[in-house]
Amino acid sequence: MQLKKHGLGRDLAQNGQLHVMVAPAVIFIFIMCYLPMAGIVLAFKNFRYDLGIFGSPWNGFDNFRFLFVSGIGWRITRNTIVFNLINIVSGHTIAILLALAIAEFPGGSFGKAYKRFCQSVSFLPHFISWVLVGVFAYNIFSYDIGALNNLLKTMGFDPVNIYQMPRAWYFIIPVFNAWKWCGWASIIYIASIMAIDQECYEAADIDGANKFQKIWYITLPSIKPTIIIMLLLNLGNILRGNFEMFYQLVGNNGQLFPVTEIIDTYVFRSLMTNPSLGMTAAASVYQSVVCFVFIVTINRIVRKVEPDYALF
Repeated sequence: MQLKKHGLGRDLAQNGQLHVMVAPAVIFIFIMCYLPMAGIVLAFKNFRYDLGIFGSPWNGFDNFRFLFVSGIGWRITRNTIVFNLINIVSGHTIAILLALAIAEFPGGSFGKAYKRFCQSVSFLPHFISWVLVGVFAYNIFSYDIGALNNLLKTMGFDPVNIYQMPRAWYFIIPVFNAWKWCGWASIIYIASIMAIDQECYEAADIDGANKFQKIWYITLPSIKPTIIIMLLLNLGNILRGNFEMFYQLVGNNGQLFPVTEIIDTYVFRSLMTNPSLGMTAAASVYQSVVCFVFIVTINRIVRKVEPDYALF
């Protein structure tokens, strides 16, 4: 059989070494990500260990129905979306402000050294494990030994039990999230700012524009495509919460579950305490499907408004 002029066979013949180099990664992704997708059938089955995944009887959408009839599905969906939206807005806002502050700092030997110092300090939390962050949080908010209550007692105020105040975690979790990720996210925005044509700023200086005007009329519009792409990528995971962050900060404190329980932590705790794999599989499938629909919908809206900013 003759190879097509632009077919796969011709490409393999011309770029064989490149295909060999990428083969291990392709095989790894196929084995670790695509083969396990066969387990999706668990969401539609009444799983029995003695019959296995494919031998267990089908139960249709009963697992999904129970997930939402019990009220758990709506609660964990609400919590996941709310926290993700707060984290996206707060995290990217702080990252953009940090990038602007670093980029706009005056030059010179001292300025360059100060920029490197600021980038290093803001970037360092990215490498700290969420386990350690959870320990930090406990030592700050613990009712008995926490730094916050020790400070309040020193100032003559009554101690507060943060771990019995669910709504306070709408503020605490985004703060820790922004602290850990803003330095990492700011790298992309700093790179976008550095790529802006400096002649635009020189023209603005001639017109008498001050620093804030240059930021508002030149810098922010220039990095707008980067901001939109970053937001689209994050919105695609609107139902995928940061499991490590929530689990390490909240732990197994049942008093905080009504506010802080997200889909990821619910699936983990269900697997640890509930033998029904069908329910947990249903929650995972629901999470993936909604994320896919959400990113396709948002991308379509962006493509209609600004086609150049769409992901696909």
